[in-house]
Parts: sequence; C-alpha cells; structure tokens
Amino acid sequence: MKSIKALVFDAYGTLFDVGSLSDGAERVFPGKGLGVSNGWRAKQLEYTWLRSLMHRYEDFWKITGDALIATCAAMKLTLDAKRQRNLMEMYLKLPLFGEAKRALEKLSSVPLAILSNGSPMMLEEMVRNAGVERMFRHVISVDEVKTYKPSAAAYELAVTKIGVEKEEIGFVSSNFFDVAGAKAFGFRTYWVNRSGRTADELGVSPDRIFRLLSDLLE
Repeated sequence: MKSIKALVFDAYGTLFDVGSLSDGAERVFPGKGLGVSNGWRAKQLEYTWLRSLMHRYEDFWKITGDALIATCAAMKLTLDAKRQRNLMEMYLKLPLFGEAKRALEKLSSVPLAILSNGSPMMLEEMVRNAGVERMFRHVISVDEVKTYKPSAAAYELAVTKIGVEKEEIGFVSSNFFDVAGAKAFGFRTYWVNRSGRTADELGVSPDRIFRLLSDLLE
C-alpha cells in the first residue's frame, strides 16, 4: 500500500448495500422481494454489458428502470407507475455497509474516489443521502465516456481525474468482474469478498482479498 497514491472504490455492492433492496421489494411484492432484488440486479448488470457491446449506451438510471421492468415481467408481477417509482427511488437511498464509513474515515490520508456505473444524478443523490460526500475528492461516473465497466475507457477516467499513474491507484470492489477489469487495465486491485464467493475464471487475480472494507486498514 506504500506505493498507492489514491484509492478508488466501486459504489454498488462495495460501499452501498444493493442487497438492502430486497426489504423494500418485499414491501411492494410480498413473498417475492428477494427474487425481485436478485433478478433486478442481475438484469441491470447484464444490460450494461450488452449495451456496451452493442454501442447503444443509455445511462444507468434508464438501464436500472428497464431491468426492473424486465424482471417483473419475467416474474409475472404487475409493475404500475407507483410501484416502479417507489422501487427506483430506493436506488437513491441505498445504505452504506456497516463498516464502510469508519473505513473511509481511517483511509482518508490518501485521496479517495468513487468510480461507478451509476449516472451522475444517482451518485450525487446516493452519496449525499449517506452523508459521505466530503470524504471523496472525486465521484466519477462512466457516463462521461458512455460505456460501462469493465471497459478500459471507464478505468482510464480515474487516471485522468485523479492525475496519477494507473499503477499508483488501488481499486476496491466487491464485484469480481470489476476487479478483473481493473486488474487487466493495470490498477492494484483489492477484492472485498463478503460472501466468500469463488473467483471467476477470467485469467486475472486480485492483489489482495478482504472480507470487509475495514480489513483494508490492516
């Protein structure tokens, strides 16, 4: 870590608990909350990859809405305007993981940034609602390059914004595809593997694996 001049964090699933959506989805669709939450997240990621490959970019707010519609249609759930609005607004108020705020405070001796697929509006709302906007020197959205992680163009944004060499950036994510993309790009990578998942076979390995964000402090 001595050679690291900046730490860049993924947002969804790394700092902010996407899994918390299952509680809100359960209130909207009793007995189906976990299925809706898991399906929604999977479809959301799938759409980012497909749209990047097709060069048919839509911002993350639009993709998130489309993924919700597709998930509910597949589960034969009625998604009226009110339910859709309530569920979408939950994405703007995702809670931080329990250890995240303390970890960020302790790591503040180096510049901290977020690099996320989220649209600028989504990130601004979410970071402000969590009360951590002053902890980050940069909150970077891939919307600037109109393509999604794990595209190299997305990771290049962090290099440009922060102004250090890519080898001097430590990238932190709980999503293995994101870690793999960042490692292939040239970042030092730290995988926060909360659930003890097996690494995907993508030909790269993270520099370190942690269970919690607070483990970075060691």
